[in-house]
Amino acid sequence: MSAQGHLPRRLTQLYAGLALYGASSALLVEAGLGLEPWNVLHQGLAERTGLTIGVVSIIVGAAVLLLWIPLRQRPGLGTVSNVFVVGVAMDGTLALVPAAQALTVRIPLLLAGILLNGAATGLYIAARFGPGPRDGLMTGLHRRTGRSIRLMRTAVEVAVVVTGFALGGTIGVGTLLYAVSIGPLAQLFLRVFALPSASDGSTVVAAGQPRRAILRR
Repeated sequence: MSAQGHLPRRLTQLYAGLALYGASSALLVEAGLGLEPWNVLHQGLAERTGLTIGVVSIIVGAAVLLLWIPLRQRPGLGTVSNVFVVGVAMDGTLALVPAAQALTVRIPLLLAGILLNGAATGLYIAARFGPGPRDGLMTGLHRRTGRSIRLMRTAVEVAVVVTGFALGGTIGVGTLLYAVSIGPLAQLFLRVFALPSASDGSTVVAAGQPRRAILRR
């Protein structure tokens, strides 16, 4: 069956994955033990501007998407949806989840957030509607500079974390744990949620730049 034939499933995976991504990021915020790189920046900006972290995520995502123009990147439905759905889901989850004070609650929140983030990444990347704006920025820089994706990702995310921390964003053990675990988790869930191939009905990992760029918005 063609990718077009899987359209209902792909759309479900896309929006379920993006909503779950926002919810999982909110759990990391509530845990207060360190955020993923981009949300360190979002939280820092939120502290300075008085906006919610979800709204800041949307604004930053839109700004990053504008950087695609000189890099000649082409956004897909997943790219544009990523900008809005993740931020809305993050703010919605933060409004529903009660504040956690005890470490015995915050540690499970951190672990659940990282695990769910990996599942969310597998869901929306495997839907094959295009990478998130931040992943597309890194692959675009890779194409324009000739430098490796790993180098571009490291350079961008180090700059993002340093800037976010200077603005008041949270880094900690959760940031490190996320960094070392999200790649293996995302690869695992990419296989779990992969669509059947058109040729033989077997499952395949989503091909192309999303797999190489893994794997955060």
